[in-house]
Amino acid sequence: MSSLDELRALLGKPGRRQLNPNDWNEVEQHIGTALPSDFKTFLNAYGSGVLSGELVVFHPHGSSPLLERMRTTHEMFTDRRDRALRRGDSQHIPYPFHPAAGGLISWGYDYSGDEHFFLPCDPNPALWKIVTMVHEEGCATFDGPFSGFALAFVRRLLDVDQYHGIEPEALEFLEPEDLEELVAAGEIGPVQPSFEPF
Repeated sequence: MSSLDELRALLGKPGRRQLNPNDWNEVEQHIGTALPSDFKTFLNAYGSGVLSGELVVFHPHGSSPLLERMRTTHEMFTDRRDRALRRGDSQHIPYPFHPAAGGLISWGYDYSGDEHFFLPCDPNPALWKIVTMVHEEGCATFDGPFSGFALAFVRRLLDVDQYHGIEPEALEFLEPEDLEELVAAGEIGPVQPSFEPF
């Protein structure tokens, strides 16, 4: 089973969407190449939205179009990188951003404050890597496709302990029934795989 199939199995069947084969034309013309097919397949099925209440992705059409977000994000990060280079502090932003040759291509972010990009490191978009700008304090690279990254992200949120999300020092002040209430309300603990469109 492919990582895209596993991701779909965890998230459940998407709602019905009207597909237009030209949805990606403007975005791909802007970046000068095709985007990874698993990314487009996922977004065509699910649309813009949030995976497991945390990972935000964008389709070219909808309330927050992908191309608009790409342009804003690339400009913002290029400015930050330029300032860092002038200060001699480029280790936290080691890659250029589109439209620079080989520049990172924005596709989403998460509510923890991390930005996610494609690293166009191969002529074949299926072999691109994922780069995460971790709170602007450095980069983490995922050596796999979008669907593999999203699947690992969703599984990581599902595989945490039941008190994940609460400060350890707060545990001593909470009664067991208070903790169970927080778990039951979904405020702490594992996050069930889901997709919420917007």
